[in-house]
Amino acid sequence: MDRKYLFTSARLGFRCWQKTDTDAMAKINADANVREFFPGIQNYEQTAQFIHRMQQMFADKGYCYYAVDKLDEQEFIGFIGLAEQTFEASFTPCTDIGWRLCKKEWNKGYATEGAQACLGYAFHTLLLPRVYSMAPKINLKSIHVMEKIGMVKVADFIHPLLLSDKRLKECVVYEIMKEQVKRE
Repeated sequence: MDRKYLFTSARLGFRCWQKTDTDAMAKINADANVREFFPGIQNYEQTAQFIHRMQQMFADKGYCYYAVDKLDEQEFIGFIGLAEQTFEASFTPCTDIGWRLCKKEWNKGYATEGAQACLGYAFHTLLLPRVYSMAPKINLKSIHVMEKIGMVKVADFIHPLLLSDKRLKECVVYEIMKEQVKRE
């Protein structure tokens, strides 16, 4: 099956979500290692709702957390992309960049490669002026990706959606502006 990609990087294809992605994404969301820095795992129905939200966001905004395939095998490995965040904070509403990949694809540079491709798309196709990213302070892996793609820390904040989670509520927010990203 040939997939239609919105854009690609060297090894990854970024596309709209399909219903057929639900089973694979539900497995990723059920992995406690993948969801280490979230309040818990997600079930099949929650995953289906997430995919529906991403489809709606793409229809409304022209972007979402994109479904991502490895190009060589056209194998779905998770998501990397952009999403509108509207929770109450000094920097919202904003467009944020995020990623969630199946554990077997960790430590291969996919999050960094994919995030760089998404920033290029955000700034040169979507013409967004800036992109944010946020994570709990203890999520050093995601913070490392943010720094590798050229983002700069702008604030610490208490995440209003994580107030009841002592381990996760203290977060950081990073930012990058269009001028900081080279066109490839």
